[in-house]
Amino acid sequence: MSDTAQGFRPLGRTGMAARVAQDIPAGWYVNLGIGIPTLIADHIPAEREVVLHSENGVLGMGPAPQPYEENPWLVNASTQRVTIRAGGSFVHHADSFAIVRGGHLDLCVLGGFQVAENGDLANWAHSATEAGRQIGGAMDLAVGAKRVWVVMEHVTKDGQPRILSHCTYPLTAAGCVSRIYTNLAVLEVTPKGLVVLDRVPGLSFEALQARTEAVLQQA
Repeated sequence: MSDTAQGFRPLGRTGMAARVAQDIPAGWYVNLGIGIPTLIADHIPAEREVVLHSENGVLGMGPAPQPYEENPWLVNASTQRVTIRAGGSFVHHADSFAIVRGGHLDLCVLGGFQVAENGDLANWAHSATEAGRQIGGAMDLAVGAKRVWVVMEHVTKDGQPRILSHCTYPLTAAGCVSRIYTNLAVLEVTPKGLVVLDRVPGLSFEALQARTEAVLQQA
């Protein structure tokens, strides 16, 4: 039986990005990882001053440009075309990572393959022997930002949970995640376990737990 037939509709990628954007306060310096996180820039209201950072040395990114406004030389770390808000700036690559490693980012939003109930994150490889992948700047961001939020699908394409008691993939960083946004729910990582902050309309707590290996708690 499909999710829609069971009375709820999972969020799409755009909906997930918008849900994360809803919770980012004004004044924060925020890095957006590759994948779904890059879409968050399109959903931060222009009147809310959030300074978006990219590892390649951009501070003050705005939403994605319209096709007729693209600047081929203005890209983020994912090589996607971006815009710059008024007051935005460019810094050397080393200075950009000094921002990351110096603890100056209020938040980093990353994609994920798996997150454990204690906040462990796996987002770069499916096994220790997988070839052709690089961890990139994710490990710096995961340990350097003041907060790490992960946005990802709640289950894999074949229905296996991504939110686990323990990650089975190689870790990006241990105990770094403070909040998880999925297409079904928002979960807070706390010392007593995963607390459900929000669910999509029509999804019961029991149905959410059935799709999650880790034990959930109601707020």
